[in-house]
Amino acid sequence: MTEREQERRLAPLRQIESYWRNLLGDEGQIPLRSQIDPRNIEEALEYAFLGERIAPMLAKVRVAGTHLNDLMGLDMAGMPLSTLIAPEDREQLGAAVSKLFSDGLVIRLHLVAEEGFGKGRLSGDMLLLPLRSDLGDMSRMIGALVTHGRIGRTPRRFRIESISMQAPRQGEAVPAPAPSEKPDPAPRPVYKPALKPAAAPRGLAEGATPFRGAPPKETKDKRPPYLRLIISNDD
Repeated sequence: MTEREQERRLAPLRQIESYWRNLLGDEGQIPLRSQIDPRNIEEALEYAFLGERIAPMLAKVRVAGTHLNDLMGLDMAGMPLSTLIAPEDREQLGAAVSKLFSDGLVIRLHLVAEEGFGKGRLSGDMLLLPLRSDLGDMSRMIGALVTHGRIGRTPRRFRIESISMQAPRQGEAVPAPAPSEKPDPAPRPVYKPALKPAAAPRGLAEGATPFRGAPPKETKDKRPPYLRLIISNDD
């Protein structure tokens, strides 16, 4: 792969990271999830995803670009991020995810896909960037995954060839934790007044679930109400 081709392939990662860095506060404060506007990374949305911390070493994909879905042969929304990684390397990913949420580090991974019948050579690069929820706790992320090669038969899972970590503002390299390193405990949420959410744009926007009140209580003097079938297509 030529240098020019590599630069072109990694362009979505650079666009997302540049946008994220522009959102950093003057003192390097991690951006809020609600600050992410998909219209500003439109050319990279195919490769982007949003994640949420669900355990000290585990993140769940909330919204996924079409490229991730193509790699797995299914909709990645609601799936653990580790689904993309070979089982033997998931602990290594978990240690990096723990550092991302506890220390707000920028994580870069170089990946090589497992090969087999209908699964040719495929390499990839993943970028993970921390975000804060509207309550102020660092429990969200935005990331991207680009690959080089033919996807072939799905699902495609990847081995981790290398991991690098950097502080968000200074760009100082941080040693990657060993797979056996004990993860940092989950940070205690910092409760702050919720920011007024902006209008949800399309792309990486997440749908809201409408509120429905409780049904009226039955009385002895009234006949039982007729049953009604309520169909909800909300997640």
